Amino acid sequence: MALSKIKVLLVDDHELVRAGFRRLLEDGDKFEVVAESGSGEQAVQDFNKYHPDVVVMDISMPGIGGVGAIERIVAREPNAKILVLSVHEDSVFTTRAMQAGALGFIPKRSAPEEMLKAVDIVAQGRTCIAPEIAQQIAMQKLTGSESPLDVLSQREFEVFRLLAEGKTVNDIADILNLSPKTVGTHHTNIKQKLNVSNAAELARLAIRSGLLDA
Repeated sequence: MALSKIKVLLVDDHELVRAGFRRLLEDGDKFEVVAESGSGEQAVQDFNKYHPDVVVMDISMPGIGGVGAIERIVAREPNAKILVLSVHEDSVFTTRAMQAGALGFIPKRSAPEEMLKAVDIVAQGRTCIAPEIAQQIAMQKLTGSESPLDVLSQREFEVFRLLAEGKTVNDIADILNLSPKTVGTHHTNIKQKLNVSNAAELARLAIRSGLLDA
């Protein structure tokens, strides 16, 4: 009797990237890609529709992004199994993704066999963080050199990311389903916590933290 395949939801805003991951996953007989999502918002809808065994999620996407999608999926299904594949290897992203509820985080540059192994590990409900990223997190904790963004709450981090991308308060209110007043309050708190006074300083901090490309 054949074993049932592990059902995977692929989430990435680049169609070519999704096509590459699909080929990699479906090359063998262990995984089946049941759906592909091009945004965090769509990922939440597709998760609720297809009930995959594991979600393979990009973290840097327009809209609510990967972290926002992880939060919403886990809020609905606390046992959701989510693996983040990202071009970003900074511990800021890893920490936020894991706090939101992801079980794994590995770089997109990982070897194919490492990616497949990570999907399998997370599908089993186990944690999987790339060794180099885990080491970076451990070193930062040992040396006390955590990111300045660590002072932000998860919601403030989402607002910060969108502000850094150039979104207005009203844009962010629409994306995160918040009132403009609430977003404005978060904006004020962010500036106070990070000791920044304008959009340019905020963007520079985002670049230094690896959230934006220079």
